[in-house]
Amino acid sequence: MSAPTFVIAEIKSDSGQLLSVLTIPPKEFKTGSRGYYANQKLEIEGKRYQVQIQLVEIGSKKAAETGIETDNVS
Repeated sequence: MSAPTFVIAEIKSDSGQLLSVLTIPPKEFKTGSRGYYANQKLEIEGKRYQVQIQLVEIGSKKAAETGIETDNVS
């Protein structure tokens, strides 16, 4: 299976109300690791919040240093 071109995350309240949906694109981090990253601002009951989400592929930094593909790492 190939890596998705983006990931979608839903932010919900404890009652299940949908507060926001983030589309999370791929990112190569400064460290050499690969993954997905997004941020945005959202408002909840009149208060503004900054949301950040990142998914880091385990082993991707080491793989980037050695040139090994990590599609099948679990």
